[in-house]
Amino acid sequence: MLDLLSMDFMQNALIAAVLVAIACGVMGTYVVVNRLTALSGGVAHASFGGVGLACFIGFSPMLGSLGFALACAMLMGALTWRDRKHADTFIGIIWAAGMALGVILTDLTPGYSGEMMSFLFGSLLTVPTELLWWMGALLVFILGAVSVCFRNFLSISYDPEFARVRGIPVLNYYMLLIALIALTVVIAVQAVGMILVIALLTIPAYIAECYAKNLLQMMVISVLVSLVLVVLGLLVACQLNFVVGPTIIAGGVILYLLNFAVKKIVKK
Repeated sequence: MLDLLSMDFMQNALIAAVLVAIACGVMGTYVVVNRLTALSGGVAHASFGGVGLACFIGFSPMLGSLGFALACAMLMGALTWRDRKHADTFIGIIWAAGMALGVILTDLTPGYSGEMMSFLFGSLLTVPTELLWWMGALLVFILGAVSVCFRNFLSISYDPEFARVRGIPVLNYYMLLIALIALTVVIAVQAVGMILVIALLTIPAYIAECYAKNLLQMMVISVLVSLVLVVLGLLVACQLNFVVGPTIIAGGVILYLLNFAVKKIVKK
């Protein structure tokens, strides 16, 4: 194991794992509290259209995913805000359209079909150094925005009507929150892929919610749980020669079930 940790690719993977864990721990809290799980999953899957477009045109898949995720997130946010009754329908349509576009453009691009699997299920062990800088920059922006807007995010998350009475532009902060979730999805895709990212966003935050007394505590616990899951999942996957993304999520599911069992035992 020590020999493995001395290798550059493993060091990059560990750094990426920490970045992903912090981002998902913080923003996953807002996803759970605001019940934005479906929207987050829609953004993650729709961003595949940006990856396919980037490969087809010939520029960075990271930038393609970032731009497409933000665009889809803003569209989902605007549509679901105006018509909450049909929110699931809007999310499902954009979700399917993004995935379909990504698959079609990938088929039209020779030589990229195999690489697309890494975007679907993650490729933590192949994260290059330049991508770490991108992930770090996005994380700094996310944490900065959350620090500045923490009180307003807290208000719109628990009592949006009271926040509106106080003069807080609820829609503006709601859209900003969704944009930050989209950025988090782009970061997390590097670890677990688009298909599994929603689990990493929600499982640690849900477990944290069971023990936290306020939103800040929930964030801290969620980050710690995410760190344990991602780092431990990475090490276990390397030792057993498993795929990293599914291994991380499998660990999260096991931890969720253990937490569920403990809660039931305590109640009895």
